[in-house]
Amino acid sequence: MLVSHSARLAQGAAELAAQMAPGVLLLPAGGTDDGSLGTSYDVVSTAVDGGLVGTDGVVVLADLGSAVMTIESVIELDDSLEGRVVLADAPFVEGAVAAAVTAHGGGSLAEVLASAEAAGSTFAQSAAGAGGGFVPAAGPADQLAGAAGIEDDSPGAPRAVTLRNPLGLHARPAAILARLVAGYDAKVTINGVNAASVLEMMKLGATGGRELVIAAEGRQANEARDAALAAVEGGFGEV
Repeated sequence: MLVSHSARLAQGAAELAAQMAPGVLLLPAGGTDDGSLGTSYDVVSTAVDGGLVGTDGVVVLADLGSAVMTIESVIELDDSLEGRVVLADAPFVEGAVAAAVTAHGGGSLAEVLASAEAAGSTFAQSAAGAGGGFVPAAGPADQLAGAAGIEDDSPGAPRAVTLRNPLGLHARPAAILARLVAGYDAKVTINGVNAASVLEMMKLGATGGRELVIAAEGRQANEARDAALAAVEGGFGEV
C-alpha cells in the first residue's frame, strides 16, 4: 500500500510497480477525502481493509512524515492490525518496486518488508559509489566474465551471454529476470549481483551489447541459470 500526500503520486507509483509485478495487489492511498493534497485517516483505513482481504498482510510505504503518522494512527487504533499491517522504512518508489517484485515471487510478509527496506540501502550505496555521476558496476563481475569461458560443469557454473536489448538491462527486463529466478530453488547472480533484486540489476548500468555473466547455486542451480540465460538470449520480447 502506498500512502502519499498526493493521490496522483500514489497512483503513479502503484502503476510503475505494477509494470514490474503484474498481478500483485497494489493499493494507492493518496490525498485527502476530497482529493486535495494531504493525508486522510479514512482513505488509509479503507485501503488497509481492502488490502487484508484474502492476504497474509499489508506492507505500507509512506512518502512524508504526516503520511507516516496517519498510517501509524490507523494501526495503533485497531489491535487486530498488529503484525498484519507493517510500515516499511524505505524510499517510496524504489521500495514499492522492490516490494512488489518480491511479492510477485511469493515472498512472505516479512520478506516483502525486508525487500522494501533493503531498497533504501541499495539506493544509498549506488549514490555514494557514483561520486556525483553514475558509474556502472565493475570489479568482481568483470573477473567472472573472464572465467565464464572456462569449461566448468559444476552446478550453476558461470555462463556468459550478450545483452541484446538496445536499451540494456532497464526496469522491464530486470523485473522479468527477478520474477523468473524467484520461481527456482536457487540463488542466481548476474555480474555478481543478486538477480532477484530489480534495483541491484539496474544499478549495473548494463547497456546493449554488454556481456552478462550468469551463475547460480542451490538445488535448482542449473535450471535457474539456464532459464535466465534463455531470457537474456531471447531479448525479453524487445528484439
